Amino acid sequence: MARRAVAISRKSGIGATLLVLVLILAALGAVLSRADAGAGLVRSDWLAIRFTVVQALWSAVLSVVLAVPVARALARRRFVGRAALVTLLGAPFILPVIVAVLGLLTVFGRSGWANLALDTAGLPLMSIYGFHGVVLAHVFFNLPLATRLLLQGWQSIPSERFRLAAQLRLTPRAMFRAVEWPMLMQVVPGALALVFVICLTSFAVALTLGGGPRATTIELAIYQAFRFDFDLGRAALLSILQLVLAGGMAIVALQFVPAIAVGGGLDRPLRRWDARGGAQRAIDAVAIVVAAAFLLLPLTAVVLRGAVGLPQMPASVYHAAGISVAVAGTSIVVMLALALPMAGWIAGREGGGVEAVGLLGLSASPLMIGTGWFILINPYADPFDFALVVTVLVNAMMALPFALRILVPRMRDTLDTYGRLSATLGLTGWPMWRLLILPRLRVQIGFAAGLTGALSMGDLGVIALFADPDAVTLPLQMYRLMGAYRMEAAAGAALLLLALSLGIFWICDKGGRWRADI
Repeated sequence: MARRAVAISRKSGIGATLLVLVLILAALGAVLSRADAGAGLVRSDWLAIRFTVVQALWSAVLSVVLAVPVARALARRRFVGRAALVTLLGAPFILPVIVAVLGLLTVFGRSGWANLALDTAGLPLMSIYGFHGVVLAHVFFNLPLATRLLLQGWQSIPSERFRLAAQLRLTPRAMFRAVEWPMLMQVVPGALALVFVICLTSFAVALTLGGGPRATTIELAIYQAFRFDFDLGRAALLSILQLVLAGGMAIVALQFVPAIAVGGGLDRPLRRWDARGGAQRAIDAVAIVVAAAFLLLPLTAVVLRGAVGLPQMPASVYHAAGISVAVAGTSIVVMLALALPMAGWIAGREGGGVEAVGLLGLSASPLMIGTGWFILINPYADPFDFALVVTVLVNAMMALPFALRILVPRMRDTLDTYGRLSATLGLTGWPMWRLLILPRLRVQIGFAAGLTGALSMGDLGVIALFADPDAVTLPLQMYRLMGAYRMEAAAGAALLLLALSLGIFWICDKGGRWRADI
């Protein structure tokens, strides 16, 4: 393989990987040190495990399968508002979970818009609670992410292949089998693994739309063991089980990624000559319209409700917003410092299983990591003094799996195409990064940075454990307003949080795609 001729980021990649492992395993060790060795799992825990796996499997399959026609339609159509729609595809995933759930309840709840339409038509009403609601919410969150990942795969196919297919007069079906299917075989397994692991660690969705012994996830069971029972033994066992289950499934999935390289091209603007018929246009239009309605209606509900509450927000909301922006910016820097060397090391290897190391940050419970570091810090210093530091580290590790899935395929393609030439020219180290890798990965870097910043803006996990009145982030301030029954002000804070999250995502993503031919 050409990429074998060039070794990049081996030492720094191994160092970044070890740092992630140390941060996670140290937290796990701290929890285990406080755990009862004789603790075991009860029947409700096994029900939670079963429910978690089943809903994660359904959520992952539906999200990725539904994303294929949407991404394909966006890849081969150009229309007014396409760029804005592609940007908004990141909105549901980066939206704070509780805010998104409120939007989904407005549309699909018992008194929501969808049930009003069904009742008017004389059809049976739908219920958003329980298994169906959890899967619906997970598809809402993960369909945009899967679409963006698949869309980047389509855009990485060289335009020369589409030109050749047009010259050979391939039908849309033949075009799919010859050009697009090999790309999907490379991208889809990783997307499935990523969405599956995301759904395994679900907490707020299950807490809001699930609940009860038959609709409880492992993450929710960990929270209950910590918060209500203070049973560290059972919580530690569930945390280990979550690590093994999510990490093991990720390794298995990544091992089946076929060694298919999309290939290099001449970096010409991507132009499509296929699928100009009326039926193909209608199929693409239906896919885009249905996906846009499903994703944008709940967001519209959030905006309409939040606009009323903007004037009622206290000054503390703006102070918390400033802290959240600082945390998000720092999380982006930490994430890139970890992800770039890890991506360079992983891309130079033959196997894909090493990439699952990055999934540990997602496989581990954020609540477990935060509690572990609280235990480690408490004997030596006030944990509240390190609230933002721990929050930044956990946010960066939570975003690391997404960054690796975005960066590694493009990195591998770059090394496969230009690795041997770089070795011949003696281009290594920082010059290779500056002249070859960073310019060709700037689109993926911008997307990963925007995703990290937006996820950090909406995170409400570790900071809740280190709740310091002087270091309150915007999500925590919003929840405090909700707890004080100031719902109008909380809705305004939710709208501000949505605007800042989308703004950070747009700035980073647009900066990466600036003057790029995609």
